[in-house]
Amino acid sequence: MILTTTDVIQGAVIDSYLGIVTAEVVYGSNFLRDFFASIRDVIGGRTGSYERLFEEGQRKALAELEQRAQKLGANAVIGIEIDTGTINVDQSGVLMLITATGTAVRMR
Repeated sequence: MILTTTDVIQGAVIDSYLGIVTAEVVYGSNFLRDFFASIRDVIGGRTGSYERLFEEGQRKALAELEQRAQKLGANAVIGIEIDTGTINVDQSGVLMLITATGTAVRMR
């Protein structure tokens, strides 16, 4: 399975467009991660725990995107876009959302 952010794959011919596929990964907040991130906010620098979280989330979202495309009979997903956001649950919690979207295609 080819996953790409481009809308064409050099040398490939798209036989059919099978539809848009989307995958979502949602993570809850974590007290320790939030605490250490707040320290970084004060002293500056990168927040490794959140960077690792988003890296893992992007990998999981792409893996889910691939599975959903395979169910449609695709052998590639083109035009992939990854987006991140938050969902406010209440005054004490935020969920982190990572979404991957692309077009499932069958190509030769």
